[in-house]
Amino acid sequence: MLNTITISQVFVPDQDAALDFYVGKLGFEVQTDMQFGPMRFLTVALPTDPGHAVLLERPGPPGYSEEIAAQVRDLISKGAAGGHLFFSTDDAHKTHAELRERGVEIPEEPVVQPYGIDFGFRDPFGNHVRVAQLTPPPSV
Repeated sequence: MLNTITISQVFVPDQDAALDFYVGKLGFEVQTDMQFGPMRFLTVALPTDPGHAVLLERPGPPGYSEEIAAQVRDLISKGAAGGHLFFSTDDAHKTHAELRERGVEIPEEPVVQPYGIDFGFRDPFGNHVRVAQLTPPPSV
């Protein structure tokens, strides 16, 4: 049976800019950066969760023709390419403040939800990012 997720993926049109954002602003670390045939295989992971990497994939060959890749890049820029990353934190307000200090544009403040406190933003490419301080489930 399946055991765990090891790699998630988001599309990014510029992998160097993605490194600047995910490593420089969000605190990820580079896990893999190698030329893999016609593509650059670039993964990053949080230092606290090295078993789950995020593939920062530039749409293009071999997965897509250049024509389709251009359409995917256009959809990414509109936030319509389906890229979503969900993170947990112990303190949503503190994390929100730290990310803003690092230059992350966050259009919303942390909001109390039935499941905890969360806020969202987009990466520079249009992918959705949500951060939540989850409320522990009630004891039975």
